Amino acid sequence: MFASFCRRRLLLYICKIPGDGTNRLLSIPGAFHLAHSYSSTDVSSVPNSELYPATVSYLISCGLSPAAAAATATTQKTRILSNDKADAVCALLRYYGFTDADIVRTVRSAPSILVVDSERILRPKLDFFASLGFEPRKIATAPFLLARSLHNHLVPSIQFLRGMIGSDDDLRLGFSRVPRALMADVEKNMRPAVEALRRCGLTEAAISKLLVIKMSVLMTSPDRITKIFEELKAIGMCISDSRFLYCFRAMCSVKRGTWRRKLELFQSFGLSEGEVLKAFKIQPTIVLFADDNIKTKVRFLLDKLKLGISDIVAQPVILGYSLEKCILPRCAVLSLLMREGKIQRDIKLLQALLGNSKIFSARYVLRYANDVPDVVKAYEGKIKFEGFI
Repeated sequence: MFASFCRRRLLLYICKIPGDGTNRLLSIPGAFHLAHSYSSTDVSSVPNSELYPATVSYLISCGLSPAAAAATATTQKTRILSNDKADAVCALLRYYGFTDADIVRTVRSAPSILVVDSERILRPKLDFFASLGFEPRKIATAPFLLARSLHNHLVPSIQFLRGMIGSDDDLRLGFSRVPRALMADVEKNMRPAVEALRRCGLTEAAISKLLVIKMSVLMTSPDRITKIFEELKAIGMCISDSRFLYCFRAMCSVKRGTWRRKLELFQSFGLSEGEVLKAFKIQPTIVLFADDNIKTKVRFLLDKLKLGISDIVAQPVILGYSLEKCILPRCAVLSLLMREGKIQRDIKLLQALLGNSKIFSARYVLRYANDVPDVVKAYEGKIKFEGFI
């Protein structure tokens, strides 16, 4: 009901737009004063050598640790002069569904939110986000959005994105993955990025899908976009390949030097560059994992499970599984079932480990829970994996 009310309230704010996302913002009563700079009586520059006890105390009351509150007050240079105004802001955030954890995250990154006029400046923006169905916990990861102009930034950005993506459900999904992408300016960032994608050969449908997959591509420079296309083409990726957009997403997230280092890391396990690139095309996210994460998982799979490196790169999705939360509990289950004679010791181990939790649980936990009760404990991590004996 509340979301419906907010949508009705926002009907005057945005009009439905055609595919190019270029329609002008409709007249918004009172919107012209929503995101101006804050009054100098509410915020003042705080020298690094001075900490205002009242500001630090209030941040602590919001849930920040004393150290975090002191650091925030210093680095963000925010001075809270009115507890009433700050209290009103926190109350309004809670009214719109922000949890205490969301508020902590918000004020840690953007403490200046605490000194704005909650009704005149903050509520219209929260109404706007609520009308779109954006979750408070996602907004809290990019709280500076609440400091951007509703009239000059947020509404034009959503208009543009609606024109490119089409579906509000997909718009919500794209935003939820990378909320900070909405910080990008339409004319300086979004439009040039989209034009670069078009010049490189992506269709409108492919661009729409890419924005849902990784909306932060809109924060990538046209030159960088062009270079990524060239690099993907050089390793044999074709735009028409269904995996291309996912490879593009991964390449957007790593620098050139990082890319080379990841290739060398995988090659250090005895793989050729061609084998590594083949694995990347199957599971592009393998280049996004931390080096230590990759080393730990590969060494476990090689040394403890006695798998071959060729087997691992043939199913690189296994590298995306958490060792502690997924692989080890599943190994504990399989090891227990082998000792109890419920499954064969020559089972295809890697295939058994793959699949979502629902499939694995049905196949190996629920199926044997009555005969081998400890299998549930093993899956919950209460019985540790000690190897396949």
